[in-house]
Amino acid sequence: MMDLEKILKLVQTGDLDVEEAKRQIIKEGGGEGPGNLDLGFAQLDIDREKRTGFPEVIFGEGKTAEQIEAIFRRLMEHTDRVLATRVDAVKAAHVIAAVEGVTYHETARALTWFKRPMLKVHDGYIAVVCAGTSDLPVAEEAALTAECLGSHVERVFDVGVAGIHRLFRRLELIRGANAIVVVAGMEGALASVLGGLVSKPVVAVPTSIGYGAHLAGVAPLLSMLNSCSPGISVVNIDNGFGAGYYAGLINKNMSKRA
Repeated sequence: MMDLEKILKLVQTGDLDVEEAKRQIIKEGGGEGPGNLDLGFAQLDIDREKRTGFPEVIFGEGKTAEQIEAIFRRLMEHTDRVLATRVDAVKAAHVIAAVEGVTYHETARALTWFKRPMLKVHDGYIAVVCAGTSDLPVAEEAALTAECLGSHVERVFDVGVAGIHRLFRRLELIRGANAIVVVAGMEGALASVLGGLVSKPVVAVPTSIGYGAHLAGVAPLLSMLNSCSPGISVVNIDNGFGAGYYAGLINKNMSKRA
């Protein structure tokens, strides 16, 4: 099968027109062309790590255990690490029994596999700060994701504004981080408070933890979006993965400049 680089060179030299290049990819790839693996129920982007620095991540919610297993096996052929998020304990048990070397992180609700032990390859660290114990699943998802990207993570848990003295005791550690993930439900005030105390980028994560008018995370989402503290970016409700990934990129790039 003609590889993508060869096709691109032929197009650039004029020896192959664009339409013919498309036909070559479709004809010879048979659904498994350059950068793509066709599993029928999923199209795996095996070149994502080359483009972005991190392989495709499996979103486990809504997938069967068998589908997660199949995707895991194929990704393992092309990368040194695999991460699956939003995997419940029943599905996790199936994958662990079927695929050697897979670990389940119960609080984070995530599965990981590494060809070699996970290394902290970047300098500095990320602080993952959460308001309450009820926010731990989202906070742990963020922390685990950042660790999978090669960053060291310092966890600072249960330091919400209802007992703000607990936050001040950990402030020196938080200020030393290259990026800070703040996870909070209820009114989501922790992100604004912390944003006014630090000089590092803050990634705020609203959670779906709270009573009725909290609206399953909409109230803290709006609070974080409307924060008067500068330097805060906001991800979607319960999106620990997105926050951990974003913070991991910040730390990675800070490490490169150091």
